[in-house]
Amino acid sequence: MIARIGTRTKVGLVVLVVFGLFAAANAHLIWTSVSSQPDCVPHLKTPEAKGTPLSQGQFRAAQSSC
Repeated sequence: MIARIGTRTKVGLVVLVVFGLFAAANAHLIWTSVSSQPDCVPHLKTPEAKGTPLSQGQFRAAQSSC
């Protein structure tokens, strides 16, 4: 005889699958962030004087690796 799966068991399995997908997605994001090195982008190399706003479209890296 084939035993039927109860509602609680079905809900538990769905919760486990959803939790597993969530954990796998987060593990993938962490792995991608650790293993990738983005290319250098053009930015200002010298610090601006305090109170001087940056020009439109110009950014300065907090800690440049380039």
